[in-house]
Amino acid sequence: MSMESNFAVFILTHGRSDRVFTYNLIRKQGYTGKIYIIIDDEDKQGDLYRERYGEEVVEFSKGEIAKKIDVGDNFTDKAAVVYARNACFEIAKDLGLDYYLALDDDYSEFDFRVYQHGNPKPIKSLDRTFEILLEFYKNTTTLDLAMAQGGDFIGGSGNSYATNPTLTRKCMNTHFLSPNRPFPFLGKINEDVNTPVTIGSRGGLFFTVPFVSVTQKPTQSNAGGLTDIYLERGTYVKSFYSVMYSPSSCKVSVMGDRHYRLHHKVDWDKAVPRLLSEGWKK
Repeated sequence: MSMESNFAVFILTHGRSDRVFTYNLIRKQGYTGKIYIIIDDEDKQGDLYRERYGEEVVEFSKGEIAKKIDVGDNFTDKAAVVYARNACFEIAKDLGLDYYLALDDDYSEFDFRVYQHGNPKPIKSLDRTFEILLEFYKNTTTLDLAMAQGGDFIGGSGNSYATNPTLTRKCMNTHFLSPNRPFPFLGKINEDVNTPVTIGSRGGLFFTVPFVSVTQKPTQSNAGGLTDIYLERGTYVKSFYSVMYSPSSCKVSVMGDRHYRLHHKVDWDKAVPRLLSEGWKK
């Protein structure tokens, strides 16, 4: 079964023309639909991308997008994916798409995650998996729908995703989106945390599905992309963008087992509105 014609996968990349690992991975795991490689006009490897991927490469003006968005700082550099995330709504509209899935370029596997059935199982038909997730997206008012990440399942069968699998309000890394449901991604860095907590606090729906997940190559091991800015500024500055956007629900906290690092922590009870049981009605 092939994907519908009004849907495509966008792979967001910068400076990694020879390391767009996601492209071959999704073909290997059964995606047969359209793919577009999204680059910006400040990427010095633009011609190398076009040599490798031809008409599948779409270039946008980073400077033009920068004029339209809130990056949350006064730094002069634009080494961040938030420009591409915002540009994709316009790109999808120009391509005549109603829906798209925005992916990073460094994935190593897509898995099913149902712990009653044992260990994670590699997905063999991403066409069918994407169709099911897209069907949920189309039939709800969800703005952004994500698959879980490998790190969400630390703790194995005792993890909350395993013991009580349900939609969660965060939305990171993979993004089912529509140019007909546009919203701004916020903040130079940590945009996929800043945005769900900020727009989510106003009633926008952002969800992660716990039954499917994506695994990335280790952070900061793949040069280019966001790696350079993470190495330069560290996770403390990265995490503090979310505190700036939602100080009532976000803080910088310590995470890790033996190797500790500073990271954002979101209190979702304080971040987004909830539906209350009728039992609380006076």
